[in-house]
Amino acid sequence: MQITRQADYALRAMVYLARLDPNESAATKKIAEVQRIPPSFLAKIISQLSIAKLINTSRGAHGGVKLARPSAEISLLQVIEAIDGPIELNECTIDPGKCDNAENCPLHDIWQETQDQLVAKLRDTRFDKYAVKKN
Repeated sequence: MQITRQADYALRAMVYLARLDPNESAATKKIAEVQRIPPSFLAKIISQLSIAKLINTSRGAHGGVKLARPSAEISLLQVIEAIDGPIELNECTIDPGKCDNAENCPLHDIWQETQDQLVAKLRDTRFDKYAVKKN
């Protein structure tokens, strides 16, 4: 299991933004360069993060991208779900009715426990943890 490349790039872009001063913006070109993200791919990611209200964008000479709220209020889970949707280790963890074996499956509990732990860790991990230095 892996998160998508798009989610990985989104997380890296958010780390970059978290390291800026709170009111500072960054050009997407600079983010792409420093984080080694293809610029066309980053444009799509920026759009999705903006729709999810995780970042603000502005155009013009002093435009750019910045976090929509303090880094301590944005979790890794929010970013991943903005890009990939809800985390599902197995379809039975979201809808047990989809599994023909739901009533006597010996694996359901471990799938559910693992998913719950992963989601909790991502929800509890905020970007202020990574706002340690400027790029």
